[in-house]
Amino acid sequence: MVDVADKLACFRAITGLEDSDLCTEILQAHNWDLELAISSFTSNHSDNHPFSSSYTATDTTATAVDPSNATIHRSDSTSIVPAGAPPPGLAWKIVTLPISVISGSLGLISGAVGFGLWAAGGVLSYSLGFIGLGSNSGRGGDSSAQLVTVSAASREAMEFVAQFERDYGSGSSTRPNFVSEGFMDALTRSRNTFKLLFVYLHSPDHLDTPAFCEGTLCSEVLSAFVNENFVAWGGSIRGSEGFKMSNSLKASRFPFCAVVMSSTNQRIVLLQHVEGPKSPEEMLVILQRVLEQSAPVLVTARLEAEERTTNMRLREEQDAAYRAALEADQARERQQREEQERLEREAAEAERKRREEEEARDRAASEAAEKEAALARMRQEKALSLGAEPEKGPDVTQVLVRFPTGERKERRFHCAATIQSLYDYVDSLGSLNVENYSLVSNFPRVVYGTDKVSLSLKEAGLHPQASLFVELN
Repeated sequence: MVDVADKLACFRAITGLEDSDLCTEILQAHNWDLELAISSFTSNHSDNHPFSSSYTATDTTATAVDPSNATIHRSDSTSIVPAGAPPPGLAWKIVTLPISVISGSLGLISGAVGFGLWAAGGVLSYSLGFIGLGSNSGRGGDSSAQLVTVSAASREAMEFVAQFERDYGSGSSTRPNFVSEGFMDALTRSRNTFKLLFVYLHSPDHLDTPAFCEGTLCSEVLSAFVNENFVAWGGSIRGSEGFKMSNSLKASRFPFCAVVMSSTNQRIVLLQHVEGPKSPEEMLVILQRVLEQSAPVLVTARLEAEERTTNMRLREEQDAAYRAALEADQARERQQREEQERLEREAAEAERKRREEEEARDRAASEAAEKEAALARMRQEKALSLGAEPEKGPDVTQVLVRFPTGERKERRFHCAATIQSLYDYVDSLGSLNVENYSLVSNFPRVVYGTDKVSLSLKEAGLHPQASLFVELN
């Protein structure tokens, strides 16, 4: 495996950087991945290098930065003039190319071996944990505690804030309130609060960094001004996001501060950058000027946001009123529909009852007609069973029948005819609407009921003549 010194020497030879500390910081930012560090350096520093302290750059007024690929697009050119010797030429890079290829191959091999060991260790740890032999099996359930997922950018920002407090916040209560979140989250926060984003890139090994942090950033006047008017974000160039932002903002000297704001199409506008040590008064003048120049933009953004909020609230109120009216209409339609359904049910019930009553009347009429027909048939049958009325003679009995209505009927019967013949005669007349009656004589009173229907008229004492009346039971 290629050691640290060989990687450092190879990186210096290929990139042409003479500053060992700067090369070390770049390699550390890329976890000592030589190929990744060289690729990042060459893609972002095709013409010059922003981190070399021997380079100077002029200020720019407004610069558009694309955060997606960490490329800066300047509206007015920035002249970068090297103060030292030029980097090695193409011939030197060609000579050292085999070294970089060999070192890259060794790095890939070591990475593959490391990944294999990591995967094997993960499988072994999972297996031991599954059977209850893991390192956390005897901690009373601590391994089941839920962890809060934090992004790498947020974790890096929190580490920077904690380190800055340890280094410069212990003896002073005033300092910029750096947010503990990634750069893009801080930019979103500044856009939502209609403030500019104050960016500080921290170079821990730079000689001017301690004095600038203690004397300028942590001064009461400047820190109060920044906390009141800006959203502050800081990052160390040793971290991946701090290193990326230093490339995007083309930081060439440290300490480095910048003021940015979000723009359309996921781009960032660089309003001002400050390189090198500055006093609190100088920083305050610069920030006040930037704030005054950007005030119309911020006010316009705030008014537009308030207008959008008002329009959104108005639309929500209109939508709520529309929904309420729609619900009222639906409730009214539902009530009308229910009322209509109730009326239809009542009409259907009334029609059903009417049909049932009609059917009952028809059934009763039919039954009555059938009964009447049956009675007519019965009267006819009984009239036929009586035979012809006999002529007067010694064996003929004259019978008079009086009905409850006062009607009288008279007929001659043979003296040998039975009392049942008298009942058949009364039934054949159809003068009664009842079936349960009795024939009774007055003097003496004799009821000729069902026990006497088999007696002949002569045996019953009704010969030669009899007067009977109908008694309803």
